[in-house]
Amino acid sequence: MLPRKKTRPVLVRNVTIGNKAPVVIQSMTNVKTTDVDAAVAQIDHLAGAGCRIVRLAIPDRAAANAFKRIRERTDTPLVADIHFDYRLACAAIEAGADKIRINPGNIGGRDRVRAVVDAARSHRIPIRIGVNSGSLEKKLLETFGGPAPQALLESALGYIRMMESFRFHDIVVSIKASCVPATVSACRLLARRTDVPQHIGITESGTVRTGTIRSAVGIGALLAEGIGDTIRVSLSGDPVQEIFVAREILKSLDLAPGPVVIACPTCGRTEIDVAELAAKVESMVAGIEAPLTIAVMGCVVNGPGEAREADIGIAGGKHESLIMVRGKPLKKVPEAALLEVFNRELARLLERKNPHGPSADR
Repeated sequence: MLPRKKTRPVLVRNVTIGNKAPVVIQSMTNVKTTDVDAAVAQIDHLAGAGCRIVRLAIPDRAAANAFKRIRERTDTPLVADIHFDYRLACAAIEAGADKIRINPGNIGGRDRVRAVVDAARSHRIPIRIGVNSGSLEKKLLETFGGPAPQALLESALGYIRMMESFRFHDIVVSIKASCVPATVSACRLLARRTDVPQHIGITESGTVRTGTIRSAVGIGALLAEGIGDTIRVSLSGDPVQEIFVAREILKSLDLAPGPVVIACPTCGRTEIDVAELAAKVESMVAGIEAPLTIAVMGCVVNGPGEAREADIGIAGGKHESLIMVRGKPLKKVPEAALLEVFNRELARLLERKNPHGPSADR
């Protein structure tokens, strides 16, 4: 994996984006912003899952007014997502937004963009420039024959130059397309041309199944090249699912702490339900931040060997399984007691790793 690209730091409330800070996971609420109770509940669920920054849609004045009430009920950094009406951006800033996301191309002319910039500057908050393949300027589409990577790049650079002409440098940029190769290519091009931190993701990536795969390919490719300071996995459905996927992407590249659960693909020798067992283990360790490798193996042929490489593992057998800790067989456990005993041994392992803290922060 390539070293992280150094970008300028941007502070969103108490979370730093860029300057080689840890990659920040973001998401967006999908309930009506005017439903304050539902929005706050979803923000709390997202934060509890590991989301550091939450974005809310502000389509009208009622949503901007509701944003203020939401801001008063959570400490999670909040971003106001604005399209078309620059006055809504200014209202959201007054309501306490920690960052504004705009697409300058649909906000209006320079004067309207400048009004948003001036409001952000006075409140000392950053702006994310969002460039999407679906809303590129007509001139660029004609010049490049569609939303090509170079068109996305030129759009982003143009908006960066506009912001910097206003002597405003507290910006983050995102270039997103539903096409994975186009997104990756455009983000690579942008990384070569500026030190502005990048928010990366695949827009409209799809359902939990297909969107997870497409996001992992696109976001993972960029992160492996050192590109990307903050990410959103865009999935149709419950946004909390986005956080689980984002965490796994980061953990797979050693960019975030937390346990990694590996499980065998199963075969005719399997004597236990590996898929169900692995899912239960994943849920069991979801709140743990300690760097652990946990193996769930389905038979006694390769199970002990594979589990031996993990911090703690299960090698499944008929009616009983072997629990291994740090490469050594610990005990055989009847199937009915397996998860209970595994959880107890996991807590002991965590206690040895962190004797001054809780045995398992779950």
